[in-house]
Amino acid sequence: MAELARRLEAALPGVFRTGLTVRTAYSSDASVYRCVPLAVAEPRTAAELGRVLELAEDEGLPVTMRGGGTSIAGNSVGTGIVVDTSRHLRRVLSIDPDARTAVVEPGVVLDDLRAEAARYGLTFGPDPSSHSRCTLGGMIGNNACGSHSVAWGITSGNVEALRVLLPGGREVGAERGTSGDAAIDAELRRLRDAHLGAIRTELGRFSRQVSGYGLHHLLPENGFDVAKALVGAEGTCGIVTEATVRLVPVPKARALAVLGFPDVFVAAEVAPFVARSGALTVEGMAADLLIALRDQPGRADAGSDLPPGGGWLYCEVGGDTIGEAQDAARALAEAVQERVPGTTAVVVGEPARMRALWWIREAGSGIVTRLPDGSEAWPGWEDSAVPPERLAGYLRELYGLMRGHGLRGVPYGHFGEGCLHLRVDFDLEEPRGVAGYRAFAEDAARLVVSHGGTVSGEHGDGRARSELLAAMYSSGLLDAFAAFKAVFDPGRRLNPGVIVDPAPLDADLRPGPGRDALKITPVHALTRDHGSFAAAVHRCVGVGACRNLDTGAMCPSFKATRDEVHSTRGRARVLAEMLRGESLPDGWRSREAHDALDLCLSCKACASECPVNVDMATYKAEFLHRYYARRRRPMAHYSMGWLPLWSRAVTAVPGTARLVNAALSRGRVARVVKRAAGVEPRRQMIRFAERTLRDWFRARPPAGRGRTVVLWPDTFTEYHAPEAGRDAVEVLEALGYRVLIPPGRVCCGLTWHSTGQLGVAKRVLRRSLDVLAPALDAGLPVVGLEPSCTVMLRNEAPELFPDDPRARRLADATVTLAELVAEHEGDWPFGTLDARAIAQVHCHQDAKGSYAPDLAVLRRLGVDTDVIGSGCCGLAGNFGFEPGHWEVSQSCAERELYPKVRAADGELVLADGFSCRTQVAQGTGREALHLAQLLRRALP
Repeated sequence: MAELARRLEAALPGVFRTGLTVRTAYSSDASVYRCVPLAVAEPRTAAELGRVLELAEDEGLPVTMRGGGTSIAGNSVGTGIVVDTSRHLRRVLSIDPDARTAVVEPGVVLDDLRAEAARYGLTFGPDPSSHSRCTLGGMIGNNACGSHSVAWGITSGNVEALRVLLPGGREVGAERGTSGDAAIDAELRRLRDAHLGAIRTELGRFSRQVSGYGLHHLLPENGFDVAKALVGAEGTCGIVTEATVRLVPVPKARALAVLGFPDVFVAAEVAPFVARSGALTVEGMAADLLIALRDQPGRADAGSDLPPGGGWLYCEVGGDTIGEAQDAARALAEAVQERVPGTTAVVVGEPARMRALWWIREAGSGIVTRLPDGSEAWPGWEDSAVPPERLAGYLRELYGLMRGHGLRGVPYGHFGEGCLHLRVDFDLEEPRGVAGYRAFAEDAARLVVSHGGTVSGEHGDGRARSELLAAMYSSGLLDAFAAFKAVFDPGRRLNPGVIVDPAPLDADLRPGPGRDALKITPVHALTRDHGSFAAAVHRCVGVGACRNLDTGAMCPSFKATRDEVHSTRGRARVLAEMLRGESLPDGWRSREAHDALDLCLSCKACASECPVNVDMATYKAEFLHRYYARRRRPMAHYSMGWLPLWSRAVTAVPGTARLVNAALSRGRVARVVKRAAGVEPRRQMIRFAERTLRDWFRARPPAGRGRTVVLWPDTFTEYHAPEAGRDAVEVLEALGYRVLIPPGRVCCGLTWHSTGQLGVAKRVLRRSLDVLAPALDAGLPVVGLEPSCTVMLRNEAPELFPDDPRARRLADATVTLAELVAEHEGDWPFGTLDARAIAQVHCHQDAKGSYAPDLAVLRRLGVDTDVIGSGCCGLAGNFGFEPGHWEVSQSCAERELYPKVRAADGELVLADGFSCRTQVAQGTGREALHLAQLLRRALP
């Protein structure tokens, strides 16, 4: 392996990556399969991509293509070279609005193409739910479809021409009428003519029949379209370097009619009628999906906008105006209600409400991986399709088949085209469960064929369904498939085991037997995963929402580097391989796992934005706790991790803080201290308060005669930014509250927790519970000012002390200042500020709380607020102070925070997080205000 790595890296410097960290990050996609590759290639040009194929030929290595890695059929995993085009080959080369075509590189993300095309009122029609991260190369590989394909067609119908590399590096240009090579054209015609009967009778029977190769596109009546025949080949025949795709005009306005039915079967029966009516989408889902969603934290009210029912159809319609689109949507709903009395309906035209409703459907592949009782459900029998008029009957029998096998699953999908998605609770950890998986797949294949259907209605055949093609097609057609591959890939180097010579569908299972060889009892209760660290890690099913570059807050380090290793999914894959103990045998001492987690900012965005609530911040804390057990830690863990102790020591003696601040302001002293403390040299040192919050509070006369509240004196407010605490006290007293500060030292343990020093974190937090016990017994609210500390009290304390009722009482008692002020029912003592502000919401508050109360208060104060939407500021507590993190830390801030603050003209900058205020100050020179400071300004 070392010698192979040297040869590959010498031949193409900067393209091949052969370290175990990256190889294990690419060991799986969104499917149930795993294969650790020998190398990962990230070519920067088409020429380098051709050179990769030459080297693969020389070394005798298979090649597997990968775009966004969202394949749920196992199309993009392999044991040889995995080629990722998404990092560099991602340009939209041209758009011709008159011809309505675009020329793209294979790594272009669909949403990026759609954004470019939107300037001309155009879009690319197929739009799978992974549109924010799937690539055009991947869509071409698996013949992607999506919700709008009922109106605008599947990918094969929207591809005009392809530039394709063959094994060895030779390039051809495939289009209608030719492959670009006369010899290949002659072979394809001979193949077609030898199998005309099978091709004409077995292929192209309905729109969602995408299993196998699209040989029907080679028929004379279809224009011998080689480009379309190669769509859906899953990288088994050639590698796309450039594609010319067709664009379609977008309606000027859209509206969404969501129709409710007694059950999912009635929805399936109605779907063909709705499709014929001209709707742009006819998406179906069952109540099972909504139940699974509402089981997730903070989503008990999800889907409240849905009309009553046990099954739904999402029907989008277009128009020249919003009013026209809504009228058309209402007309569609009325037509269905006439056909099926009792149908309920909701018509939505507002973009925000439409997005909220669509999110439920689009997040389905992640949501349904956890059933309401917490058990896992897996893809496998995922994309079957039948002619739409057969869907209801097929769906009823499929439910019966699951019952017969003792299995459960949640169906949803593209009902207007007869395509069904289904995750099933296969017990893949045990040999008996694996045998059950095979038995069910074989029975389901026979069932779908009996309804005139296909084992794959989108997403390709991959490892999950290629073996089942024999149940669907004649031996003659299978021979034609083998001959087609041989024309392009006679050595069978490209994506072996897929379509032709299929790998067993129950081989190389990621959740298969032996996946959890490394057993532990985690420090956190991991309540939702029944105390299993392995089950928590395996929450990641690979849907890749963490790879969204322009939307959402996760994953900030991936947004900065575009490196799969730095995505939540990549880290989860590395941790899963560590638990398995095969490719990463060092267990909790795994350097590869450590490296994968190093750039995780512990922002917790994944805990809320990931459809299955992967909480990488908690997994990182658990890992670091064991990785450094009985070992020397980095100095930053002792300096930043023990910050509460050092801050208390510096401020304990009057005058000491002033001397320390003066010393640290001198460049030479600061450099020495930063080097000794393991702090990034480009960082400015934080300052210590010359008078702590507690000292100020003791020296002032008591005030307030109303309800008593406890102000939590977190480390940052107590020792570094007491001005926010002082203003909070005055604000609370102005509202009529009597403010108390705990009589003894308290700390939530945040800095120890984030550095994985969980034993210390628990001791510190337990002592705080002891100090706070009388206040908790009295039922007093605990007001938190620092968002990260508030989240520790609300979320982490019950997980660290599941058997201590005080931890739950503390979590329930903790409120933010904004929540308390927003809910205040007495006199409103504040004036109106009439100001504009930029607000950086702390990532922990965004992930595990809500900024809605803050916005309500700001509106009442007359503050017009622009909320930064890019997530974490980039400092993230100790993260931004540690060496090696500077570039990512600054990149996170440069996405939106820094530019908006620099451009602000007379606008206030708001940030409740101490880290956020520090990042703003050090990166822009601007002072950001805590909400308490703003409220104090509004007092007379």
